[in-house]
Amino acid sequence: MFNDQCPIFKDQLPSRRPRSSFVAMKIGIVCYPTYGGSGVIATELGLGLARKGHEVHFITYRRPVRLAHFHENVFYHEVDNEDYPLFEYPPYDTALASTIVDVVQYHNLDLLHVHYAIPHAAVAYMAKKILISQGRYVPVVTTLHGTDITLVGNNRAFAPVVEFSINKSDGVTAVSQSLKNDTQRLFHIERDIRVVYNFIDFERFRKVDKDHFKKIIAPDGERILAHTSNFRKVKRVEDVVQIFNKVRQQVPSKLLMIGDGPERQNTERLCRELGICDDVRFLGKQDAIEELLAICDLFLIPSESESFGLAALEAMACEVPVISSNSGGLPEVNIHGVTGYLSDVGNTEEMAAYAIQLLQDEAQLQQFRKNALAQAQRFDLHNILPDYEAYYEEVLERSAIKVE
Repeated sequence: MFNDQCPIFKDQLPSRRPRSSFVAMKIGIVCYPTYGGSGVIATELGLGLARKGHEVHFITYRRPVRLAHFHENVFYHEVDNEDYPLFEYPPYDTALASTIVDVVQYHNLDLLHVHYAIPHAAVAYMAKKILISQGRYVPVVTTLHGTDITLVGNNRAFAPVVEFSINKSDGVTAVSQSLKNDTQRLFHIERDIRVVYNFIDFERFRKVDKDHFKKIIAPDGERILAHTSNFRKVKRVEDVVQIFNKVRQQVPSKLLMIGDGPERQNTERLCRELGICDDVRFLGKQDAIEELLAICDLFLIPSESESFGLAALEAMACEVPVISSNSGGLPEVNIHGVTGYLSDVGNTEEMAAYAIQLLQDEAQLQQFRKNALAQAQRFDLHNILPDYEAYYEEVLERSAIKVE
């Protein structure tokens, strides 16, 4: 068993500051409502805060995918972005800023937490300036999630706005040390960036008995491998297929491809060219990902860039070891030789060799399953949530001094 004295896990998560007595806050959360990691984390964070007694207001253009039911202390405000004939494209930024101002005013919010720099941090700055002109100051916390910095934010067309918006935020967090380093390398950042890791909700993501489902996918006891993503180029989904093709030649296996996106068509074509379509299932977007992970033996995530690796963490919480690239924040989640294996981006030969080794050694596979769960438990929502609460309080205290 692993504990805080184990050198593998020791000091991996930042130290947690003690909190003062509980004070409920009114928090506005601005995010994308899609299946992407930033929207998922923003929604799960808001729900966790609401369960602890805080009042949470989601502000976005569509109800977030993980906000499907009624929740106490949770409110949803849809941004009305009408398509006016004057504009070639609907002015979403302006509509979002106006909605933020309205919600802050009429629900008396204490703080705004915006997820993803583009356009939310910039829009929040505009909304804050409007509110200041009306005698109201609301502090803004910006969370950087990854591609908003490494891909979108690094674009010359957006970089000045991203840099300005980060520096004008009242607080800034990054979901991994790797992303913090990338942000400081790519931009001139004057403000401190606090690392607050992504998290997992173990009430949802845990291994459950789905053997009946497993027999449908793998009727002859084949090993089941899985990949989950938005199928963008940066996820290198064709590498997933190449790895699997090498594995299946030595270990009878099935592959579940969960998600959808621009590279799906090319990936399906590759499966046909390799003649492995009978062993690969493209399942599209799935809400109950945890039920699929529960039947898996190995998770593949060979991404070119991964600020944290939330999909890997979800798999590990379901006791599934991970074969991944060593890019970005993945080494902060997947521990080489303990919870899975890491390889250089594009090294599908080595990734496949690691997968074969693990799948052919049942004792090692079972140990890695236990290790994956132990590592994932360090990122339990109940461990990370107090860090956000403490940071909110810190930002509110600083803002109170600023206003005075």
